[in-house]
Amino acid sequence: MSLFKARDWWSAALGEGEEFDQGCLCVGDVDNSGSGHDKVVVGSYMGMLRIFSPHNSKSSEGGLADVQLLEVQFQNAIIQVEVGKFVSCSELLHLAVLHPRKLSVYSVSGTAGNVEHGDQYQLKLVYEHNLQRTACNMTYGTFGGVTGHHSLCIQSMDGMLMFFEQDSYSFGRFLPGFLLPGPLVYNPRTDTFLTVSSARQLECYKYETLAVATDAESRQDPDLPLKTGGKRLMPDWSLVLGEHALDISVPFFSHSSFHIFVLGERNLYCLRDNGQIRLMKKLEFNPSCFLPYTSVTDGTTNLLLGNHTNMLLVYQDVTLKWAAQLPFVPVALRVANFPELKGVVVSLSSDGHLLCSYMGTDPSFFSTPKVDAREADYEQVDAEMKKLQKFIREASRTQDILPKTDAEEDMSVKVSVFPNMDSPSVHLWCFCQGRGSESSLGPSPSFFFKLLLSNVYFLSPGVGSSRVVAFSAFLNGHYPPADLTGDISVSYSSPTGVPRVLQSRFSLPLALVCVQSSPAKTTKFKITVDTNQPPVDLNSIFKGNEFSAQSEDKDGNSLAFQFLSGAVVTVLASKTSQRYRIQSDSFENMWLVVKELVQRFDQHFSKLGIKDFKKSFSGPMPLQEYFLAVDHHFQLRVSAQQYQDLLSERAIQFRAIQRRLLTRFKDKTPAPLQNLDTLLDATYSQVISLAEAAEENQALLQEAFVQLRSSTHLLVLLLSLWQNLTPDQTSILEATLLPLLQDTPQLGWEESCDAAVSHLLRSCLSRSPKDQATSLAQTGGPVLGLPRDTVRLKKHITLLCDRIAKGGRLTLASEANVQVPAQVQNLAAPGE
Repeated sequence: MSLFKARDWWSAALGEGEEFDQGCLCVGDVDNSGSGHDKVVVGSYMGMLRIFSPHNSKSSEGGLADVQLLEVQFQNAIIQVEVGKFVSCSELLHLAVLHPRKLSVYSVSGTAGNVEHGDQYQLKLVYEHNLQRTACNMTYGTFGGVTGHHSLCIQSMDGMLMFFEQDSYSFGRFLPGFLLPGPLVYNPRTDTFLTVSSARQLECYKYETLAVATDAESRQDPDLPLKTGGKRLMPDWSLVLGEHALDISVPFFSHSSFHIFVLGERNLYCLRDNGQIRLMKKLEFNPSCFLPYTSVTDGTTNLLLGNHTNMLLVYQDVTLKWAAQLPFVPVALRVANFPELKGVVVSLSSDGHLLCSYMGTDPSFFSTPKVDAREADYEQVDAEMKKLQKFIREASRTQDILPKTDAEEDMSVKVSVFPNMDSPSVHLWCFCQGRGSESSLGPSPSFFFKLLLSNVYFLSPGVGSSRVVAFSAFLNGHYPPADLTGDISVSYSSPTGVPRVLQSRFSLPLALVCVQSSPAKTTKFKITVDTNQPPVDLNSIFKGNEFSAQSEDKDGNSLAFQFLSGAVVTVLASKTSQRYRIQSDSFENMWLVVKELVQRFDQHFSKLGIKDFKKSFSGPMPLQEYFLAVDHHFQLRVSAQQYQDLLSERAIQFRAIQRRLLTRFKDKTPAPLQNLDTLLDATYSQVISLAEAAEENQALLQEAFVQLRSSTHLLVLLLSLWQNLTPDQTSILEATLLPLLQDTPQLGWEESCDAAVSHLLRSCLSRSPKDQATSLAQTGGPVLGLPRDTVRLKKHITLLCDRIAKGGRLTLASEANVQVPAQVQNLAAPGE
């Protein structure tokens, strides 16, 4: 721990739940103010772009709003931001934003405000490039020695360097022997590109060599002969590092110092432009980021280096000059000049803490407490040493760093559902038995029901003893859930200090969501389940405290359940055949009853000792009924997007009217309002109405998604009964049709399900091995978004059921056994 702390000049917390990394921070005069003062540009993986002009925290009274110039929400994640001359025939600086599948260049301009609220800044798109390959990082510079503007180079996740000269795509080259992407930087002194390959060596490629190399727009086998003219791409020089590199920097401060700095996981390297090692520093900590900056001593370079112990270290070459404590682990460092202070250190953490600080002597006032001076009792110390050594020997013999399946567990967890249930909830009991240190018990979050239990902390119950915790569960909504299962987690430490977590799953009773009712005679939807055993009495199957009322049918051939939504599900048993019919006016509400019926059949015949009990579904699959739930959910998602667009338009209109009214009120010569106040009230009413409608639509969307999940669970169960699928195949099918637990603004069920189903149709359910190989050779894909309609999705689901009915196997192992033919290895031309 350092005696000194980095002195806070200005700081801010950016959002909640956002993630940041090394390329998400840059500084520069992005708005071309001409003052020479820098602005701080920050992008996040959640797609949020922010631009700040920091002031001293002590002198500024406006807080974050006073220094934040711009905030824009993009649909895609922001990987990297850079400021440079990216527009031809223009000496102005522009902002380049790299997304996973897009490169956008923007101009940032400010308009002077008429009132005290300050200037207004705008972000205008100049040009953009849609990438055919997923991007990893980028660099820029005067490629080829061209002066006056900067070109861009993007490295894709599969090892392709894509070169862009302003608004045009130049060419693309694959790096030889590529496996995983590494840091990429451009050296303007030698017109070369530096990167660290998967072989853990630093490689240097000349721009001229890349330009005249083989026109490899698709990956080729290096052992095959060249198909086109040109030279094979080879590095100009390489240096074995023996470790992965976190970052590479090529500073250019003076003509007397030309160095290349590489930050490894355990070492810091300083190289000359020809690849010779100038100096090397072995680090005794885990570094997180670094930044070379100018030094006052000629021939040396200063370094800012952050590590995972919240330290900011200042090196001059390899000599430590200063150490300061930061409040977080930095992932990016920059040095900026602001109007009130120059040479400010700008640091960013992974969770969005932005700090502008400077070095100072702000000491920590922690003082070590005095230790009572007393003579040591050597006999007591020797006895304590022998005791500790004995404990260490026993622990080393019985260490359980890895879990042992054959050994007796230190603690066991069992969850039991109380048979008697009150009107709003159901009681559950959790039994903890075993030995261990302090334990923590808590329920896993559920979307469908709530538990009246927060985290419970208790000491070890001791060997052979147990601890009982009781809690209640009740529904989280006014509609039937899609699942009645939950998890209880217990975290504890074993006697040897190894942390462990135990989980126990429980199932809530069906009576929590429905009551016994009279059977319905006429219904819309019907499902028939066949068995190989004689029909049983339904009253005996569903007997117990949860359904104590007697059915109107004394023979036990019919039973009905009424859910909270009012829907009635009827179960009918055939008197002459071995069939059971489940019918209802609500397709999604049949899921819980069908699932409960199948499970109780298995338990009933298992108690009777019947091992060859089988159940099946003869079809046809109720796809049209299922597609009704799909269309209903999709229409609500479209409505949510429309409400969001309308709210944005009305909010922009509301702020514009506010500005005009404020200008009128500030004017020394009063002018008529021209009904602006009436327009403001009307716009405000529209905003409130749209917000209430959007909130109501969101509640309906959540309910529709629960209904869609229930319908999907029912479809998966019927498919497994129809084709007698194994548990593994059923799990694959369920993961394909239910890729999300709930909708998010960035990703919805329709596009996720369509992508998963399409992958199965192209892989294990494809018609030929050649199609499987072709699908495995394809990399990347379009960015998932809200589709125009559900026609494509419904077609793919229908095709999925048809392929399974014709004997298609749902397996993930077949993908690893398919060899990709040579004729399908080169499929797409990236960058086009």
